[in-house]
Amino acid sequence: MNQQQLRNGFLRISMMLGALPFAGLALGADTQDNKQLAQNFYEDLWFSNNTERYTHYIADTYVVHDIGERKNVTEAAIEQKEIADFFWDNGTMTGKIDFQIAQDDLVATRWTARFEPNTLKGKFLIGKGDIPIINVFRFKDGKIVEIWNHRHDIDTPQTLQYTIKGLLTGLLIALIPLIWALRLRRRLKSDS
Repeated sequence: MNQQQLRNGFLRISMMLGALPFAGLALGADTQDNKQLAQNFYEDLWFSNNTERYTHYIADTYVVHDIGERKNVTEAAIEQKEIADFFWDNGTMTGKIDFQIAQDDLVATRWTARFEPNTLKGKFLIGKGDIPIINVFRFKDGKIVEIWNHRHDIDTPQTLQYTIKGLLTGLLIALIPLIWALRLRRRLKSDS
């Protein structure tokens, strides 16, 4: 790289850095509206029990990219209400938005959910405590049409569920040769 190319590169970087104070102005009204819609979505469905307001935020159908089986699945909007209702039926949800970033039709939110179970089902399936979550929403015409959901489930009782499921599967597999060995032992004793 010669001196002139280096100088031009520094000039471009300086111009970009000089524009940083005005970068917020580049966010269109739609981008700011989308950030507010995302924040209101959390406030209504997750931080307070206003799940009937899901239609204000979710398109009639949306695409979800989640952990587990829900990858690239198209769902009806009511699914978001039903998920939130499951939590509210089994305990109390609160949370806080740590930060949001937005670009064009995308809004990424890093938030922390807090759940306090008040049913046995809630204690076993969900558990008590905080879970960090990152959601990315894609908006179209003022509604969420796509959701990427990234939860830190390792901190939740779901990890315990997988451990118990694995343990029970292993015990079942180990039980088969044990039963076979006991039957062979009985047969050997009866033959002697």
